[in-house]
Amino acid sequence: MKKQFLLNLFVLFFFANFLQAQTLINPIIKGFGAIGDAPEATEKPDPNMDYKIIVDLMTGEEDKSELSFSLNNVARLINLHAMGGVPKEKITVVVAIHGSAIWSAMNNETHKKAFGVENPNTPLFKELINSGVKILVCSQSMFKRKIAADELVPDLEVATSALTVISTYQLKGYAIIRF
Repeated sequence: MKKQFLLNLFVLFFFANFLQAQTLINPIIKGFGAIGDAPEATEKPDPNMDYKIIVDLMTGEEDKSELSFSLNNVARLINLHAMGGVPKEKITVVVAIHGSAIWSAMNNETHKKAFGVENPNTPLFKELINSGVKILVCSQSMFKRKIAADELVPDLEVATSALTVISTYQLKGYAIIRF
């Protein structure tokens, strides 16, 4: 029993020190999408390529007071490419929001009426948009959930559908990532 306790204590101490030693960085999206610096990485994105990425954002959080893990992954995606040496001007990201992720796109007033809390994702949306990310919200998901365009976070755009956004951008040569 004592040996097991000491072993558990050692493992806990080791991992706590390892995590503290890891340096978190935010090279482009400063307030979100923190990533661990990886100077030892040998496989990195190509800094000479133009990265065109369409994100199919369809999952949302059960607890509407929490930051969307999937939306924060968009920030991580951008920060990871930058950490790997890709210049900001070579990273183009378009996000198609639909499904249960639609609730993250509601403005503060509408979100508070629906869930009792302001939208924790609003500052993240602002940072993504200010960094050049185009964010499109599926009108079909809005219609199904009775969300009007004026109930969205400011500067989000309404698209015919997520399906048409994804097919259009894939045909334009964008790589697709699903969250």
